Parts: sequence; C-alpha cells; structure tokens
Amino acid sequence: MCGIYGLVSAAPLQDPTLLERMGESLRHRGPDGSAVLSASNVAIGTERLRIIDLHERGDQPFASPDGDVWLQANGEIYNAPEIRSRYPSFPFRSNSDVESILPLYLEHGAQAVEQLDGMFALAIWDNRSHTLLLARDRAGEKPLFYARTGAELLFASEVQCLLTHPALSRQLDRQALTSYLAFGYVPEPQTAFTAIRRVPSGCWMHFAPDGEKTVRYWNPLAFELTERDEGLAILETRRLIEKAVQKQVMSDVPVGVFISGGLDSSILTVLAARELGLDRVHTFSAQFSAESYDESAYAAETARRMRTHHVQVRTDDETLREALISVTTRLAEPLADPAILPTFLLARAAREHVKVVLSGEGADELFGGYPTYLGHKLVPLWNALPRFVRSSLQRVVFAVPASSRRVTLEFLLKRFLRDAGRDWIERHLGWFGTGIDHAALAQTADLPPFANGGLASRDPLSGAMLLDYGTYLRDNLLVKVDRATMLSSVEARAPYLDRDLTAFALSLPADLRIRRTTTKWVLKKAAESWLPREIIYRRKRGLSVPIAGWINGSLKEEVDRLLDRAALDRHGLVDAGYVGRLLAEHRAGAANHARAIWTVVMLQYWMENWA
Repeated sequence: MCGIYGLVSAAPLQDPTLLERMGESLRHRGPDGSAVLSASNVAIGTERLRIIDLHERGDQPFASPDGDVWLQANGEIYNAPEIRSRYPSFPFRSNSDVESILPLYLEHGAQAVEQLDGMFALAIWDNRSHTLLLARDRAGEKPLFYARTGAELLFASEVQCLLTHPALSRQLDRQALTSYLAFGYVPEPQTAFTAIRRVPSGCWMHFAPDGEKTVRYWNPLAFELTERDEGLAILETRRLIEKAVQKQVMSDVPVGVFISGGLDSSILTVLAARELGLDRVHTFSAQFSAESYDESAYAAETARRMRTHHVQVRTDDETLREALISVTTRLAEPLADPAILPTFLLARAAREHVKVVLSGEGADELFGGYPTYLGHKLVPLWNALPRFVRSSLQRVVFAVPASSRRVTLEFLLKRFLRDAGRDWIERHLGWFGTGIDHAALAQTADLPPFANGGLASRDPLSGAMLLDYGTYLRDNLLVKVDRATMLSSVEARAPYLDRDLTAFALSLPADLRIRRTTTKWVLKKAAESWLPREIIYRRKRGLSVPIAGWINGSLKEEVDRLLDRAALDRHGLVDAGYVGRLLAEHRAGAANHARAIWTVVMLQYWMENWA
C-alpha cells in the first residue's frame, strides 16, 4: 500500500522540487519508506506502507533491468506469486507483489493490467516510447487522479497532492458539486475541480506524445444473468469467498477485521481465523453512546465466539468531533457519508495493532443486502392499490412524527412513498440520495454516467444492485474506506470485491440474491456452514453516526455558522432559503432532514478548507 505521484512533461520540468512537496502531502499513505526516480522531463515518487517484503529493497518505484521502464503502484496484487512463477529468469530485486508487474508489462504492454488480480492504482513510465500508463482496479478500491497544467501532466493518489502545484487551477466543477448535493458523492470520473479528473475504475489510460486514450478492460454491465441450480450456487458462493479471504490475508504484517457482529464482517472474521489460526486475528468495533446506533455488544459476542483479540473503539461526541476535524482538514474531496468518521476512529485504533484490515464493502451491492431492493419488489403492489387507498395511507404515514433514531420504519416508509411513482433508476437514486430537493439546486443534477450505460432495460431488482455497484459503492463507500484508513496509515482490503467472486455474483439472477423478503439469500445460505443462525439472520443495521441529534445539540453553533445565508450564497450551489427551512423543520422536530443538512454542512467544510 502506497501513495504514488508524479510529473511528466514534453519539456524539462519547471519545478523539480515540487515532487518533494507532493510526497509530503501523501506521507500518511506510506510512512515507512520514500523514494523517487527522475529525469529532465519526468519524475515519479512513492510513499510506501510496507506490507509485503518489509525490507527497503521493496520500496518503490521499481525500474526494469535496462532502466527504461519505471513502475509504481498503490494496493496489493493477489496473484503476484503466480505471475512471478512465469518469469523465473527475471532479476527481481525484492519479494514485493508490485514488482511482479514489471516483467508482465515488458511482455504484454498495457494489456498486462487485464491479468492483474487485486486492488491497485498504478503508473508506468516507458522511456522507450515516452508514454505514461495509468490504471485502476476493477471495482475502484484504489484511487488515482490526474491533471494538466501547461505542458505538464500530473498524477497522484489523492487530490490534495495535485493541489500542491502552484499553477493548477482551482476552478470549481459546478456540475460535479451539484451531483454531490444530489447523491452525496461526486460520480467518476469527475472531481470537485474542473482541472482534476479520476482515472476510471476498470480502465487503463495511455498518455503518449501523439495523444491519449482510455481502454475499459472490466465492464460490469457486460455480465449476463445466468440461471443456476440453487444448491450449486450456494456451494460456489462458499468456495469463492473462502478463496478470496485466503488470498487477501496474505501479508507480512498482522491482519485485523472491522467487525459489527453482522453477517458480512462475521464471515470475514471466521474465515480469517481459519486461515491465520485462532488467537491470531484482531477485530475492531465502534462503541456508540447512542443506543440505536450501537452494535458493540453483538460485535463483542462474535469476537468472543471466534477468539479474536477484540478492541472496542469509543465513538462519542468528543471523538467524533475530533474525527470530523481530521477528515475535513485533510481530505480534499467532498463526501457526505458520515460513516467516514467512525471508520477513521476504527482505523486509528487499529493502527496500534495491525497494518491491514479486512472490510465488508461490496457484499450488499453484489448479493442484495439493502432494504431498498425490497422496496422495488413492493412498488408494483403499491401501485396496484386504488388511488384513494394510497392517498389515505400517505396521509397517515406522513403524519407520523419524525424520529432522530437511525433508519426507523417511519423514515423508510416516508422515503418509499416519496419516490415510489418514479422510474426505477430515478426512484433508486432518490432512495439512496441526500434528500435535497433537486429544485433547490442551482442547476440540474445529471444522472451518474454509469446510470446511462444501458441499465434502463434491466429489471429493477438486478439493475438496482448493478447501479449501486457502479455508483454508491465505487464513488462513496470505497472512497470513504480508503481515505479514512489511509489517514491512519492502514491498508483496507475488501474480499467481497475479489475478481472471481464479483464476476460470479454479477451473473446471479435476482431471485438467488433476494428470496421473497430475505436479502442476501445465497450468501446467508452459504454462511450456515460457518456461523450460527442468530448472527446470519440478525437485522441489518450498518455503521452510521447520530447526526440528527448532533445538528440540534453539540454541533448546533457550528451548523448555524456553516449554513448562514451569506456563506451559502458565496457559491450559490443550493438555495439558502430552502436550506434554512430544512434546518428549521429539523430543529422543531417536524421532520428528520439530517441527511440533507449534513450533505450541505460537509460541502461548507470542504469549501472553507479546499476551495
């Protein structure tokens, strides 16, 4: 795991010392080692977190034997041993998984990326053709950004690294920020700055003197649903998850698991313990003071059953406020997911014990774990009711007082009824969105690009899972986990996003993933050989933060300052009067607008620190 960065130019670099400042801005991603390679018109650097081969010989960048090709990568290559075995005569200088990419590239060129199994963002400078190759993994676990200024092309693992360039424009991308206000994240390949773009996930980009091109080597929309015998599907699910965990516990440093006591993290814990041995796995859970948010008792019981070294992380107003300051001042991307705060606290606590953690991202999107999927099943039944019945039920539901507790039935019903009449893509994005009325935005919020890729012809259930994989997971959850963990120099791995497991899950029919009202049906059936039923079938809750109470309580003065009309009018992205009404209704208890208000609050923090 590393932070990578570099400069490439058609002319001599104007400020070679810039590389040092870029490296300093990414040192949290790799505090164990730092190295650069440079020439008159190119310079690349890596800040390394040593996970595989702890010796400095494994520090990047790597160079080919003749010195013409330079390689650096952030992440882990899980099939590195198999790749190495193909090149017995190559003069490897280390046992690093990343170095295995070098002979593969020398043989196959850019197509080498397609053969990598892992989470990665990589850069390869080829002096033979004066070309730069940038690439990212299939799901988008590892970040990579690029920008141009004058004759120079810059790239880096995080946005703030690029912002160290004094000539780089900080002009806001108002369309991207409008998308942020609508969905809670900026959809790929945009960023909040017009000058900075993301290398798309599942793609490689080739920058050459005669132009650039982007090649997609992984397309989740290309997988066709395949009918399967349910017994065989359960067995294959079990086999692929076991294989994924086996690959991803590979490490020369201790490994832990973020655990909630629910299904996804419990599967990872029991399988990690099987691979590493009892008493060899560390687990970490958040302990909230707000009862409806706290799952620490379930996590502790799961840890006790599996004999892990368990750490409960205090997550109260004081520590969350501390996390809020750390995240907003160190992360140059607006992100509305409040779960980034407890994730940061978990990672900070984990760093005292481990350098690698397993996390459950991807299980819900691939196997159908969200209650919104059940909502799509209910919509036809709802629409079949007589109009007067629907109107009466709507009046009753919307008359129920708002609750500040997390994901209550009242909240779910109101969200369901608000969007049930829309087309399924807009309905789903509405259910997962911020709750901000699009009419209050300064311009129209476009659908995320992934939503325009042929999803409309799919059935709502399997289509919604695929939409979440290509938007909410990629642009929100994986961003949250990567940035929160790397701020504490911890590598997070997501076994459910394993290449083979993902390909299998994307081809499963919806009825194997959601059976009647049982979400993640095939995953739960697979887990019955590993876990007790009370863990498997316990109600899903997920990691969240009591921001509804925060807005009215300990963060009240700060929210009022950030949402002041003058502060909102400075950028004019959202109507200040509308935001004021949301806040007044929330404070009066007339409605729970926490998600919408928090989205604007985080935008305002981002504006103060980075715009």
